[in-house]
Amino acid sequence: MKKIVIAGGTGFLGSCLAQHYEAHGWEVVILTRGTTRQQGPVQYVTWDGKNLGPWTTTLEGAEVVVNLNGRSVDCRYTEENKRLIYSSRLDATAILGAAIQRAKNPPKAWLNAASATIYRHAEDREMDEYTGEIGTGFSVDVCQKWEAMFNSVDTPATRKILLRIGIVLGNHGGPLRPLKMMAKLGAGGKQGSGNQYCSWLHETDFVQIVEFLITHPETAGVYNVTAPVPVKNKLFMRALRQATGIPFGIPMPAGLLEIGAHIIQTETELILKSRRVVPARLLQAGYRFRFPTIEQALDNLC
Repeated sequence: MKKIVIAGGTGFLGSCLAQHYEAHGWEVVILTRGTTRQQGPVQYVTWDGKNLGPWTTTLEGAEVVVNLNGRSVDCRYTEENKRLIYSSRLDATAILGAAIQRAKNPPKAWLNAASATIYRHAEDREMDEYTGEIGTGFSVDVCQKWEAMFNSVDTPATRKILLRIGIVLGNHGGPLRPLKMMAKLGAGGKQGSGNQYCSWLHETDFVQIVEFLITHPETAGVYNVTAPVPVKNKLFMRALRQATGIPFGIPMPAGLLEIGAHIIQTETELILKSRRVVPARLLQAGYRFRFPTIEQALDNLC
């Protein structure tokens, strides 16, 4: 039986992977800050994301370890939240690398989460893995340090892949549920200028991309994990209204979004930054998207 170990696997994306591999007969181990337990066919093993411990034995003989650990960025960027955003990503990546280096029979592959927000605000052109321009600011600095930590670990027996993940859409987590609620309440118009791009991905494609990378041993390095067609915010919201059967949506200017962000304790950057990221390397490797356009994705999910 093949084994997948998912660090930080109790969240939205980890649950998607766990359900997929459980259904395909794999042994699924989730590293969690909760208690060690067996829940159906899934084994939950306690770790703190900082220190070596009994959890390291789960890596022995694994087909792959997928690290999704990281404090959510859906918060206000206070100094304490910034510290947690950095430490949750850097510490978990570092200690996983140390555990893999110590393993007698290390995982064949290590997939580590990163973020498509590492690229600059881009309305003018697409950002791929070859010519994409790195941005500036707090969020980009987090991404750069996170990737640098991953790249600094030498694992000669374990293939390494970095996943620059876009905004994943699904019905059991992520941003789609609150966006659908906004549309149904009549507030599903463009946000800000509406010209900022969204690099999105259907949850099914996220799972299938992970499987594709695991099963293609020639793949390694950085991959943009986004759909091939990023869309402007105003077109995204129009497609959402059409998929939910809502004929109109009130626009949300940037000033109003800032007020709302303070109320719900988040940052407008998550909505207003233009992420025009494309998956050049996945397409070159031969991956075929199940949901290549936003209309197809939203029709399926709504």
